[in-house]
Amino acid sequence: MNTIGIGHINMRAPRAMLDRLYDFYTTVVGLKNGERPPFARFGYWLYAGDADVVHLLEASPDEERLVNVVTTIDHVAFKCEGLHAFESRLKQLGVAYKVTKIPLTGQDQLVVKDPAGNLVELNFASAGD
Repeated sequence: MNTIGIGHINMRAPRAMLDRLYDFYTTVVGLKNGERPPFARFGYWLYAGDADVVHLLEASPDEERLVNVVTTIDHVAFKCEGLHAFESRLKQLGVAYKVTKIPLTGQDQLVVKDPAGNLVELNFASAGD
């Protein structure tokens, strides 16, 4: 038995926030809206290539979300290509970001926050693109 990777991340939010998250993950991160099973609740499946990596699901109107608890998930990270193109897109869209260089690996990161306040890392193997 082996775990071979992460299937997807799932975010639930009221419809207005869901649509803002959709815009962020498609416009800023570059994911593509794709095929989704016909679930009872509205939502989106966003793809990186052929893999559905972000599921956005509309929260029910009476759903209570816990906001007074300590969580342990710090951020979501995406493997990306085209560092300079991503930086240009972030600047063009007016999205604030931080640039980090990872010691030893030479990996570059662009760190942003999505509309719900989730930390998102856009990771690049090298800046040579």
